[in-house]
Amino acid sequence: MRAINQRGFTVIEMLLVVTIIGILGSVAIPSMIRARGTAAETAAIASIRTVHAAETTYATSCGNGYYAPSIDSLATPPKAGTPAYIGPEFKSDTTDRQHYRFRFTGGKADKDAKATCNGVAAGKAVTTFFISADLLEATNGIPARYFALNQTGTVYVSSKKINAFYDDNVKSPVQVLR
Repeated sequence: MRAINQRGFTVIEMLLVVTIIGILGSVAIPSMIRARGTAAETAAIASIRTVHAAETTYATSCGNGYYAPSIDSLATPPKAGTPAYIGPEFKSDTTDRQHYRFRFTGGKADKDAKATCNGVAAGKAVTTFFISADLLEATNGIPARYFALNQTGTVYVSSKKINAFYDDNVKSPVQVLR
């Protein structure tokens, strides 16, 4: 009788490989979901800090010490051929991007504010501002976190949507991000 030369895997070996792949996937997928959530949070914090940097630059170089009352004002260059204070990713006071809704609110206009270099009328520039990042859709297994920042530059975090405030007197569950 001739020996049969068999090649390939048995059903048991294939089931073992599929089981191992399943176990590795069940460990890796939640980690990837958490990493995506963390990346979205980091991008949201960076975006609200970008608005703060734009407002600070605006106040010192164009606003005579006052802040822009809107994102449109930050997006208006001081003169033709010069860059705006904020990039094109922010198109209006409410912008959806990177799994978050960004809401900008200018504080109270100061009647003594002079006209700015980019066309904000006298008495329209503001002394405070607020920007928040509201999570659009919670991801499975990751706690929803909302972020905010005002003219002080402090980043705040909460498990609930953060309403506009212009001083550092915040109420629970809002906390300073550490």
